[in-house]
Amino acid sequence: MFYLRSLMYFRSMKNKIFIIIFASSLLAGCWNSGGDGDKTYIVATDATLAPMSFMSVGNDMIGFEPDLIRAIADKAKINIGLVNVEWAGLFGGLITKKFDMIISSVTVLDERKQRMGFSIPYLKSGLTLVVRKDEKNITSFEDAKKNNVLVGAQIGTTAYYFLEKESSIKTKGYQMYGHAISDLINGKVDAVLGESSGTLFLKNRPLFQEIKIVGEILSNEFYAVVLRKDEKQLMSKINLAIKKLIADGTIAQLHKKWDLGEAAQVP
Repeated sequence: MFYLRSLMYFRSMKNKIFIIIFASSLLAGCWNSGGDGDKTYIVATDATLAPMSFMSVGNDMIGFEPDLIRAIADKAKINIGLVNVEWAGLFGGLITKKFDMIISSVTVLDERKQRMGFSIPYLKSGLTLVVRKDEKNITSFEDAKKNNVLVGAQIGTTAYYFLEKESSIKTKGYQMYGHAISDLINGKVDAVLGESSGTLFLKNRPLFQEIKIVGEILSNEFYAVVLRKDEKQLMSKINLAIKKLIADGTIAQLHKKWDLGEAAQVP
């Protein structure tokens, strides 16, 4: 979980949580694969992390994960509707049946498995540290520990959990990764820890010329589609679809399309 959020599309971040309930509201986000009768499974994603899942200038939901879940739906012959939900509302919304699945760079963790079901992994990623471009004293995570700096991270992500275990580091939590990056640029925090697939992508974006990545990727994390634990039949369909998409090279093609590079690997 990963889990790093982009400033690039701040205008889209201004949109609050929206969960579309009525079918008429889902038309723009639906993907009809021609299967499973008339049932539409609602898939939630926090669309604030380029290139994983984010909103285009035209307010369309795009990225590696929207493309992937559409490919999964096609293979599984199910109909889906994508909705944009802030990270803090993802797991609670799934458990209370406001939607049926999550695809949002969610890391498979044992504690999460106690409440939710996870598909087989579709991507391997990790955590990385970013600092201001002119920063000279922090060249690695070890430097951050030695210098007792203030590090930002998105609450509820593996980055935040990672920092909680480091008593020598002061941590500041954020609801959105992009807000942490904004504070970093403005000197309110010294570094930000987040998901490598988003952070490495940002390095070539104009708005992010003021920051840089330091050190190595700090963890090995596997991302999976999240379902309720009792959705056994749906889980079987999703797992079979992911296996097929790995085998036929579709996920590798999406990896290349969205320029994930060394930031993430196909299992």
